[in-house]
Amino acid sequence: MKFKPLLDHWKKDPAPVRTAKEYPIRLELDDAARLQALAELFPGQPIDVIITDLLRAGLDEIAAAMPYEGGPKVISRDDHGDPLYEDIGLTPRFVELTRKFKKKLEASG
Repeated sequence: MKFKPLLDHWKKDPAPVRTAKEYPIRLELDDAARLQALAELFPGQPIDVIITDLLRAGLDEIAAAMPYEGGPKVISRDDHGDPLYEDIGLTPRFVELTRKFKKKLEASG
């Protein structure tokens, strides 16, 4: 989720389902002040929802920033017949680990 749609989301959408597992964090002073400012700008959004949405936006950004690294294995061909190589970079491993931990979190609760 990009940040502009996130602001629109905070104005109107209800919170999604959350996990049973909590992740306690301590923030830097400036970040805590900015969170408080956002909470005041969007009084219908609790701080935990704002934190969760910002974290999701950050995770989406970091996943998108993981560079493609072409490996030796051809996995298909494009419209022009040129080979497309498997990605051996961080993305496939990140996706695999995300699925693994999602299953564990779903099973626990």
